[in-house]
Amino acid sequence: MKRVLLAAAVLVFAVALNAQKNPDEVMKLNTEKHDFGKIPQGPPSADFYFEITNISNSPIVVESAQASCGCTTPEVPKEPIAPGATAKLKVSYNAINLGAFMKTVTIKLAGLDQTKVVQIVGEVMEKGKYDEYVKANPQAAPVKVEAAKDASTDKPVEKTKTSTKAKTTKTKTKTGTKS
Repeated sequence: MKRVLLAAAVLVFAVALNAQKNPDEVMKLNTEKHDFGKIPQGPPSADFYFEITNISNSPIVVESAQASCGCTTPEVPKEPIAPGATAKLKVSYNAINLGAFMKTVTIKLAGLDQTKVVQIVGEVMEKGKYDEYVKANPQAAPVKVEAAKDASTDKPVEKTKTSTKAKTTKTKTKTGTKS
């Protein structure tokens, strides 16, 4: 009888562990990877807003967002995201180092053990070479982006995009493990 009760308790515990939701079950991102294209070296930073939509029936909270290095700075939404609502996770890249880059940001939601990883990629060019590139490729000139709202104040934020061809692609990533 003790063995049956022990086996039942282990089964209930195992089912409870498997009931843990993963981030893809409660949120949807507008993209998991953003390509800045070619950007000039130095300030201002290159910014992108990942849009997080709550697809669950209860509010979700972005507990933290951690970048893979100090040159990338994520800003998490300060308020819970209501069911069906969308919030913005701002990711800024400080374009100091020349060359191609690929950085990740790990998003942690409150109450979930698994995380979600997003990426930013691009290429930093010397300012003079970037200017020559833009002159030779007029379609690569910086463009004005639509006003985004600051997640903490809900006020419009105007930014000039410093990228050339901004490509956004979706990629599948494994969640819950760090490599």
